[in-house]
This record gives sequence, structure tokens and C-alpha cells, in this order.
Amino acid sequence: MKVFAIALAATFVATTAQAAPPAAPAPEPIRGTVTSIDARKIVVKTKAGPRAVDLTPDWTVQVTKPIAVTEIREGSFIGTAEMPQEDGSGRSLEVHVFPPGVKVGEGHYAWNLRKGSMMTNGTVGKVTAGAKGRELQVSYSTGTRRIVVPAKVPVVQINNGERGLVRKGVPVFLVAFPKPAGGQIAGSVAVGVNGSKPPM
Repeated sequence: MKVFAIALAATFVATTAQAAPPAAPAPEPIRGTVTSIDARKIVVKTKAGPRAVDLTPDWTVQVTKPIAVTEIREGSFIGTAEMPQEDGSGRSLEVHVFPPGVKVGEGHYAWNLRKGSMMTNGTVGKVTAGAKGRELQVSYSTGTRRIVVPAKVPVVQINNGERGLVRKGVPVFLVAFPKPAGGQIAGSVAVGVNGSKPPM
């Protein structure tokens, strides 16, 4: 079965966040709009300015398709950017559901969607309807978190896509890895359905 490159990126981010020495260059999640793209490089306009990232020869495209929160069920493997709450739970900022059989990036680690945000990847257990939104028990190798998904939080399914979907003017998300000789490289680029913004 083909393993999604964006999922592999999540694994690398998780491993780096949890185990790498403090001085080790970390992979960087990048969000923005494509200003140019060819087979070997993508340039993305971000809030901080343009970012040029090399692409691996076999780079892939992932498409985030909106789904209903009710499609998250017991046994689903998800990733969610979340804000830790005082009661020990997490308030979801977005949820992305991995394809059946893909379980990578497992854990709870720092993320850069918002200041203080975290990423939790794990398997959904009990699902309940709470006063503040849908509540998910998410388990990973080192623990369990209670995640609250408010009503208007984006929930998406990750699917494979074609390279032609990544073009000038399209919002994208990618994880850029440091190259030994300098610069950054990515093995996948995520886009939303019909040019929408990937929520990660």
C-alpha cells in the first residue's frame, strides 16, 4: 500500500520534536500561496515573505477534502492541531483524517499553527457529544488526550492528488526538511479541494 508522503513528514516532525538534540535543524511546516512551481522547486509566499523549497524527484500531492466531524469514528487515525486547555484537554484548531491503514506521526508535540499550539496524532477511541463540541479520546504510544472539536473547526480527509493541482495562486501546506548543504527540501505538497486552503 502506498504511504502518504505528508504522513511521513509528520513522522519526521514528531521524531525530531521528541528526540533530536537541541542544536539539530528541525523540519519546518510552511503555509502560503504558490508564486512559482516547477518539477524541482516551489516558491511560496508566506506571511514572513517568499520561501523557496526544493522538491524531491518523486514529490507527491495530497488533497484535503472537507468531511463532517461525524465521520471521525472509533478507530480513525487522526492528526489535530490543538491548543492545550487548563483542564488538561486540547481544543482542536483543525482535524485531518488519515486514510485507513496509515498510522504515522503518532504522538503529542509542538506545532506552529498558532503560538503555543500542539499537534496530536493518534487513534480515536471513545467519541461523545459535549457542550463545547465533539469530544474525542485520542490515544498514542505515550499517552491519551481528550480533544474537543468545536462545531466550526475544519475537518478534512487526506487523499492523493495530481501535481497539476499545485499551481500559481493556490494555497498550500508543506513540511520543509533541512538539506545538509543548506536550503530546504520537501517530498509532498498539500492543497485543498478546488483551491481551498489546507487547514494544517
